[in-house]
Amino acid sequence: MQTILIVEDEKDLAELLAFNLEREGYKTVMVPDGIDGLEAAARIRPALVILDLMLPGLLGTEVCKILKRSEKTAEIPVLMLTAKGEEIDKVVGFEVGADDYVVKPFSTRELLLRVKALLRRYAASSAPGPVIKVGAITIDTERHLVAINGVEVAFTTTEFKLIHTLVQRLGRVQSREVLLRDVWGYNFVEDTRTVDTHITRLRTKMGEAGEMIKTVRGFGYKMEEQ
Repeated sequence: MQTILIVEDEKDLAELLAFNLEREGYKTVMVPDGIDGLEAAARIRPALVILDLMLPGLLGTEVCKILKRSEKTAEIPVLMLTAKGEEIDKVVGFEVGADDYVVKPFSTRELLLRVKALLRRYAASSAPGPVIKVGAITIDTERHLVAINGVEVAFTTTEFKLIHTLVQRLGRVQSREVLLRDVWGYNFVEDTRTVDTHITRLRTKMGEAGEMIKTVRGFGYKMEEQ
């Protein structure tokens, strides 16, 4: 039974989330603030953290940043909740390492789909596999590591899955919708900007090698060997 940590100060919402997740077969732990969330994540090592952005004591962005910097919790996927929906807030969420982002109010069905997709994505990216080398990029799928020109670069679980997918489909154009389905595991057309945000993050982290990711205007992206 996988444990999901819910870091949410709205008691009614936390209990609603817990009820629906437990009905799906997950175990849940609820904490009301960011500091308790950090302690609980390090102690129980959950399969996933559902993290509210606006928390007392320590904002969700800071909690996420600390989780992703700690060896104990860096690989735990984080689903961020917020009442804000502007693009800038999504960018900030992804900047600090969030793996997905849901805006309140949301349907329980959508949240459950995203939880399942995140857990599947994490399990797939953690599965053993060969070392893949394309140009400046080396991907060790067994150790979940990426090196650019021999230097290890830290990627979130979602970023790892995205670069892995592009490398595996070298030279083939991938639409935003296809990437959303295959990397994120769900098909919400209105969320295709999420793909653009992550591509921007990938290019930045990859440095000059980021030029290997080509934009196909009006369609999507592809990876080309330098």
